[in-house]
Amino acid sequence: MKIGLDVMGGDFAPEAAVLGAILAQKKLLSTTELVLIGDEAKVLEILKREKVDPALFTIIHSSEVLEMHDHPAKAFAKKTDSSISVGFKLLRTGRIDGFASAGNTGAMLVGIHYVIKTIPGVIRPAIGAFIPNETEVPTLILDVGLNPDSKPDVLYQYGIMGSVYVKKVLKKENPRVALLNIGEEESKGNLASRSAYELMSGSEHFNFVGNQEANDLFTSKVADVVVCDGFVGNIVLKEGEGFYKLLRKRNIKDEFFEKFNFENFGGSTILGASGIVVIGHGISTPKAIMNMVFHTRDMVRADLVSEIIKEIK
Repeated sequence: MKIGLDVMGGDFAPEAAVLGAILAQKKLLSTTELVLIGDEAKVLEILKREKVDPALFTIIHSSEVLEMHDHPAKAFAKKTDSSISVGFKLLRTGRIDGFASAGNTGAMLVGIHYVIKTIPGVIRPAIGAFIPNETEVPTLILDVGLNPDSKPDVLYQYGIMGSVYVKKVLKKENPRVALLNIGEEESKGNLASRSAYELMSGSEHFNFVGNQEANDLFTSKVADVVVCDGFVGNIVLKEGEGFYKLLRKRNIKDEFFEKFNFENFGGSTILGASGIVVIGHGISTPKAIMNMVFHTRDMVRADLVSEIIKEIK
């Protein structure tokens, strides 16, 4: 298995990315190879300083960087030797099995649409993210920002892809899929959610358990997969992050609330892409980078793309 890591992506790159790669490499099996994509001289400089043998990694040099403020589509087309562009080329040609980056999110999405493309039959890909709850297994919520407006058939496919992910990656049999709504009754919600409920309630593709109210999202009552449009999902995700920051600011420490630390999850997956892609937070620390690598590895190991293709067909 070969995992590509964009070491030039993120607010603290390449420092945080290379240090995160070092942390990950110590815990990865010998059958997993980390491919570091970026400025080779800078990577070697950090490895030398940390007294780490460069032979433990494969380093692929790229001469350009897609900055956070760059226009995603224009920069992707212009900076063809950027670490993100090179990473997607490697993924498309099969030289790596998964690609992870904490860089420009828009550019990552451009790479999905124009380089590796989406799975045939997938109407809209989705960003899937984890939210903690009172159980040991987090909840997968999708979409969290890719599609602000999602039609009922798109929400239905989110249910399919989310169910496959939880089943194959988190190893949870017959995962419960719920539709995020303002009430439990099937008559609740806007037109899109009511129509989606009607479609999902008759599904043979996943275990639909009805509507999910937001006040139970972080409890043991929450479903394994929560489906919503990207507008609502992004608000939920950022509200959780904001709540965690507020607790830290007030110096309130609690084992449960530490689950809200984004570093523990590493990154968000793009479900519906024809390759394994994980996008990390721009402020990713070495710990977050390490977990982003592990997240990518778990998806590759589960052969997630092939499993989603089976269900979509």
